[in-house]
Amino acid sequence: MTQNPAKTPASSLLVPAGAHVLGNPEAPVTIVEFADLECPWCRDTAPVLHEAVERSEGQVRLVWRHFPLFSVHPHALTAALAAEVAGASGLFWAMEQRLFAHQDRLTDADLVEHAAAIGVPDPGSVVGEAAQTSADVVRRDYADGLAAGVEGTPTVFVNGMRCRGRITRDRLQDAVAQALAAG
Repeated sequence: MTQNPAKTPASSLLVPAGAHVLGNPEAPVTIVEFADLECPWCRDTAPVLHEAVERSEGQVRLVWRHFPLFSVHPHALTAALAAEVAGASGLFWAMEQRLFAHQDRLTDADLVEHAAAIGVPDPGSVVGEAAQTSADVVRRDYADGLAAGVEGTPTVFVNGMRCRGRITRDRLQDAVAQALAAG
């Protein structure tokens, strides 16, 4: 996995307050993923990223950032809003997994069903006007992604260094090892 020789100028934007973090919040290595819940490549990358956190013994954290490719994926934006609403109940990662598992079912009715299945207290709040309460977070993530040079999904940064190419277990382990060695 190749990395840019220098940190992206937007590296300070990669982990905003309130971002969804999987793993040790104080981990020395931060993987930031800009992703789209309707993107099949994001779905395929998710287990690799989750595994990196799980096997790291607290050395790696994963930060999710929304980058819905709404011109290609017609349900990406509504899925992002639904995930944010679920996140307000502490269920972001459960919703991420659920939506990736059911990418062929992302209509409003489907999103309500998914929310109910994972235990969102008010499943209807994940769609329509109620879900717009999360629009600012999705807009912020998208704008930060553009500022960081994100053009597609998934786009992954390890300690601010952009990873290029397909995210595989071995390539991600190498990037994490380099980040740990760099201190």
